[in-house]
Amino acid sequence: MTRMWEQVRDWALVGSLLLISVIVLLTSNEPMLRGLRARSLEITSAVENVFSGLGRYVRALEENEALRTQNVELSNNVALMRASQAENERLRELLALSDSSQFDMVAARVVSKDITQERNTLVLDVGSIDGIETDMAVIDSRGIIGKVIFVSLNYSKVMTYLNADFFAPVKVYPSNSDGIISWDGIRFDRLALNHIVLSANIQRGDAVVTSDQSAIFQKGYPVGVVDSVFSESGVSTWTVFVTPTASLDDATHVFVVKTRPEPEVLEIIQQ
Repeated sequence: MTRMWEQVRDWALVGSLLLISVIVLLTSNEPMLRGLRARSLEITSAVENVFSGLGRYVRALEENEALRTQNVELSNNVALMRASQAENERLRELLALSDSSQFDMVAARVVSKDITQERNTLVLDVGSIDGIETDMAVIDSRGIIGKVIFVSLNYSKVMTYLNADFFAPVKVYPSNSDGIISWDGIRFDRLALNHIVLSANIQRGDAVVTSDQSAIFQKGYPVGVVDSVFSESGVSTWTVFVTPTASLDDATHVFVVKTRPEPEVLEIIQQ
């Protein structure tokens, strides 16, 4: 018992003194004690404000993180909605093209793209079972895309206009000038328009369409718009660059025109 008292007596003494101090502070009205009480309340209030501010800061951080997460989700949803809207608009345009065209066409979905090299190609989900053959034109509602160069049973490979081997005869309006469109292999956002004589009145913004001399594409289908035109020293033709009207980056659905040129005509052209 004595040993236990020796262990707790110090704590008992401290507790007694604290209790007496509290009683004195609460019951005494001396000015000094009232000042001490007021000061202790101020200190307690300041400490409480600090902890309250820390709590508000932590809650603000949590709310900011929640708002940031919601903002990312909303941004993703908006991007998906815009992409869906653009896709729906593109499909409506393709449907309108199918209804208004006089040619027999097959709708196709682009299942693969390789548009980062010199010989850029697409792969479509239609093939010989759908009546697709090589050298058929591939278009969308905005303009030409390319031509079919390989066909399997269910798929076909397309040489796009951004291909070093691609070329097509075109006409420029309103000057009615004839030329050949091709890709110079330098920039992916433009084509080169060749063989336009200096006497032709070519202006920036002129429309470039497929010519009736084309064995692949139907006459008058959009190719692009003249972006720049200038002459070089010692050259008898204009240097012309054209911005394509149909972008390959966002090409997801296209049409294959089921009109194949005569083999003899193709053989002569390719000689």
